[in-house]
Amino acid sequence: TFPLRIWTYIGLAVAGVAFLYGAWMIFDTLAFGNAVRGYPSLLVSILFLGGIQLIGIGVLGEYIGRIYIET
Repeated sequence: TFPLRIWTYIGLAVAGVAFLYGAWMIFDTLAFGNAVRGYPSLLVSILFLGGIQLIGIGVLGEYIGRIYIET
């Protein structure tokens, strides 16, 4: 089940990096007044949602793997 579990970790990493970058953009805007253009915020939202999807795929894969082992 390790190949199935790795997608959960990849999803957590992608979502975590996107969250940290989004937090940095918010901090940079509030602290220094730098305007954020549309592309970085679009990138953050796409990466974050993609990470959440990978987490879901990993959870489903883990569930299916355990069902397969039990049968």
